[in-house]
Amino acid sequence: MNREEKAAVIEQIADELTGSGAIFALDYRGITVAQIAELREKLRPLDTRLQVTKNSLAERAADQAGVNEIKPMLYGPTALALVKGDVAAAAKVLSDTSRALRGPLAFKGGYMGGVALSAADAETIARLPAREVLHAQLVGTVAAPLTGLARTLNALIAGVAIQLGQIRDQGLLGGGAAGAAPAAAED
Repeated sequence: MNREEKAAVIEQIADELTGSGAIFALDYRGITVAQIAELREKLRPLDTRLQVTKNSLAERAADQAGVNEIKPMLYGPTALALVKGDVAAAAKVLSDTSRALRGPLAFKGGYMGGVALSAADAETIARLPAREVLHAQLVGTVAAPLTGLARTLNALIAGVAIQLGQIRDQGLLGGGAAGAAPAAAED
């Protein structure tokens, strides 16, 4: 690879690092090319790109992108998962793949929101539900008190309607003794 090709690769990785919502560094020692291709296919719908490159080029790209926090993770065989979509879903795919392969793929750490992540942090993110599930849980939590209030008000209104119906049925409403006196006076 000549200087121009290296510069182009560094520029491309730096752009990817800058545009990513999260970056996961992975040790891919022992994984086959076919398994990496399959993993890339799983990550593509999640708007995540798996980048395997020389650590020296990735370090230069990290310097250029201002993401120095990932540089300590760039040792040995390292793949970078550059996440632009749902971070939890991408981490879950990576974790599930690691479990299915029984070890050759392991988190080294990551970077998200300006903070370096440890391997344990990345595993914790992988256990989070997907964004849509979290949104549904939030809506359910917010809606629960409102639903309870609506049920209570509905029961209160139904109770008032039942009481008014009983009062009407007993003849205590409007047509009682007060209504009979004027009718007698007209005769």
